[in-house]
Amino acid sequence: MAGAERERRKLPPALPLATLIGRELRAGGSERPALRYGHAGFAKRGEDYFLVKPDCLRVPGDPSTAFSVFAVFDGHNGVSAAVFSKEHLLEHVMSALPPDIGGREEWLQALPRALVAGFVKADIDFQRKGEVSGTTATLVVVDGFTVTVASVGDSRCILDTQGGELQLLTVDHRLEENVEERERVTASGGEVGRLNLFGGQEVGPLRCWPGGLCLSRSIGDMDVGEYIVPVPHVKQVKLSSVGGRLIMASDGIWDALSNEAAAQSCRGLPAELAAKLVVKQALKKCGLKDDTTCVVVDIIPSDHRLTSPQLSPKRNQNKLKSLLFRRRSHSSVGKFGGKSASIGSVEELLEEGSAMLEERLGRNLSLKAASPPSRCAICQVDQEPFEGLMEENGGSHCSSPYAPWGGPYLCLECRKKKDAMEGKRPSCSTACR
Repeated sequence: MAGAERERRKLPPALPLATLIGRELRAGGSERPALRYGHAGFAKRGEDYFLVKPDCLRVPGDPSTAFSVFAVFDGHNGVSAAVFSKEHLLEHVMSALPPDIGGREEWLQALPRALVAGFVKADIDFQRKGEVSGTTATLVVVDGFTVTVASVGDSRCILDTQGGELQLLTVDHRLEENVEERERVTASGGEVGRLNLFGGQEVGPLRCWPGGLCLSRSIGDMDVGEYIVPVPHVKQVKLSSVGGRLIMASDGIWDALSNEAAAQSCRGLPAELAAKLVVKQALKKCGLKDDTTCVVVDIIPSDHRLTSPQLSPKRNQNKLKSLLFRRRSHSSVGKFGGKSASIGSVEELLEEGSAMLEERLGRNLSLKAASPPSRCAICQVDQEPFEGLMEENGGSHCSSPYAPWGGPYLCLECRKKKDAMEGKRPSCSTACR
């Protein structure tokens, strides 16, 4: 333990994103990497969905603003929430970005906050439909060598790099394993316990009651309670110029394979075959007990696109293997969950996991592209000045059930959502109406 502590102390401090981008440009590394991706899966209930959008543009017609999006959604209690999230989540994230945002640096700085707002907005909109299904959501945004991951639930994303480290880019929001989430749910009014059979015998994983959901964060699940929140864990990292491999999958994969087993099972293979092999290995180990979905994304330096006609497929594969995914010993794999700012060839730019919107939406309010004062930070609805703001502008004590808060402006509907997620109840002024 002492040795590990000394190693952590040797790590350099986190560098500002602008410094990293500037360094990349000065080094001639402004050319974007190539992406290779593949997906595979088998259905048990048919509730898994995935999203692949490799050619997105922040500014229409401007290829310099290109980015790519990949996502996995693991639905439960029906497919409605997963389908809705696949179709609308990215739209809500993009609408939460400031309209006059500047260049790439500001876009990447604003993206984590927009992801939080977009996830919450998607949850609000889906619950308006009155359907009770829910879904996990793991959304990955790749812009150059910068990777930003937002997730709720237990559809995991790992990063495998040439430098010898394997990093977990998500946090599992399972009540059985996440003590902080159990404490948050109970503090917000939820009850956590196992399934109680006749005779008092408790079986299975910890669940939230009412509803019996094993997860503490998701999109949808309006029948469970507002303490099951859609606020995502967000992690942003910058890869070195050698690139890396992302493996994202639903829990049908991760219940069968460890992170290391999944990564090792497909090293040396192109992305399309890699995804199929990960699924095959999971099925071989545990059978088809749940939907299994895997998306693999290779981020490859532009000078190693491996598309030259002089290279045979066999030589392509060998070159790719030596470039990114050579086999490594267990001792070389980095530990998960570390808070180091720099781990080998990967710079950790940001990691935020709080379920409190005041902490998450308050980021970067000093940006010149911050939202107008009368625009809701979640639903992006413009309101007339002071409309819905009586509680923050000296209204009478019976004018609103909501107390002032330190975050950006929220409309009354989104404020209600925020307070419900935090277990707050309307004041007596509302109860007397």
